[in-house]
Amino acid sequence: MNQHFTVTGMSCNHCERAITQAVLALDPQAQVQIDRSAKQVQVHSGLPRLALAQAITNEGYQVA
Repeated sequence: MNQHFTVTGMSCNHCERAITQAVLALDPQAQVQIDRSAKQVQVHSGLPRLALAQAITNEGYQVA
Protein backbone atom coordinates (compact mmCIF):
# COMPACT_ATOMS: atom_id res chain seq x y z
CA MET A 1 0.00 0.00 0.00
CA ASN A 2 1.34 3.45 -0.94
CA GLN A 3 1.24 6.06 1.78
CA HIS A 4 2.12 9.73 1.37
CA PHE A 5 3.45 11.95 4.12
CA THR A 6 4.18 15.66 4.21
CA VAL A 7 7.37 15.97 6.24
CA THR A 8 8.95 19.23 7.35
CA GLY A 9 12.51 19.71 8.46
CA MET A 10 14.24 17.82 5.64
CA SER A 11 17.11 19.91 4.34
CA CYS A 12 19.84 17.59 3.05
CA ASN A 13 20.81 14.11 1.92
CA HIS A 14 21.44 13.11 5.53
CA CYS A 15 17.79 13.87 6.30
CA GLU A 16 16.66 11.65 3.44
CA ARG A 17 18.92 8.81 4.59
CA ALA A 18 17.72 9.11 8.20
CA ILE A 19 14.06 8.89 7.18
CA THR A 20 14.71 6.04 4.77
CA GLN A 21 16.66 4.06 7.37
CA ALA A 22 13.97 4.65 10.02
CA VAL A 23 11.29 3.25 7.73
CA LEU A 24 13.45 0.32 6.61
CA ALA A 25 14.19 -0.54 10.25
CA LEU A 26 10.46 -1.18 10.68
CA ASP A 27 9.89 -2.81 7.29
CA PRO A 28 13.00 -3.95 5.42
CA GLN A 29 10.85 -4.62 2.33
CA ALA A 30 9.47 -1.06 2.20
CA GLN A 31 10.15 1.20 -0.76
CA VAL A 32 10.79 4.84 0.13
CA GLN A 33 10.79 7.78 -2.26
CA ILE A 34 11.52 11.29 -1.03
CA ASP A 35 11.00 14.62 -2.76
CA ARG A 36 12.73 17.00 -0.38
CA SER A 37 11.78 20.19 -2.24
CA ALA A 38 8.08 19.23 -2.11
CA LYS A 39 8.41 17.96 1.50
CA GLN A 40 6.90 14.64 0.41
CA VAL A 41 7.75 11.12 1.50
CA GLN A 42 6.09 8.20 -0.24
CA VAL A 43 6.30 4.78 1.38
CA HIS A 44 5.14 1.50 -0.12
CA SER A 45 4.63 -0.75 2.89
CA GLY A 46 2.01 -2.91 4.52
CA LEU A 47 2.61 -1.34 7.92
CA PRO A 48 0.05 0.98 9.51
CA ARG A 49 0.36 4.68 8.66
CA LEU A 50 0.73 5.61 12.33
CA ALA A 51 3.74 3.32 12.79
CA LEU A 52 5.51 4.80 9.76
CA ALA A 53 4.71 8.36 10.83
CA GLN A 54 6.04 7.64 14.32
CA ALA A 55 9.31 6.29 12.90
CA ILE A 56 9.78 9.52 10.92
CA THR A 57 8.85 11.65 13.93
CA ASN A 58 11.32 9.75 16.12
CA GLU A 59 14.09 10.91 13.76
CA GLY A 60 13.22 14.51 14.58
CA TYR A 61 10.99 15.45 11.63
CA GLN A 62 7.43 16.69 11.71
CA VAL A 63 4.78 14.74 9.84
CA ALA A 64 1.76 16.79 8.82
